[in-house]
Amino acid sequence: MKYANCLALTLVIIGAVNWGLIGFFRFNLVSLIFGDMTWISRIIYGLVGLCGLYLISFYRFLNTEESS
Repeated sequence: MKYANCLALTLVIIGAVNWGLIGFFRFNLVSLIFGDMTWISRIIYGLVGLCGLYLISFYRFLNTEESS
């Protein structure tokens, strides 16, 4: 499970950095590397979104740490 958590966190960080680049510089790193909405870039965007949804479950860890 630790591997899945690290992978999900890494993908969400990559997505956050990409959104920061888009917001500040109008520069889409994923499109630059993999092409504009190619099948592989769509898979990457989908995986980042799924990992973001998965990381919502990390909020339960915040509650358990505070009560310990």
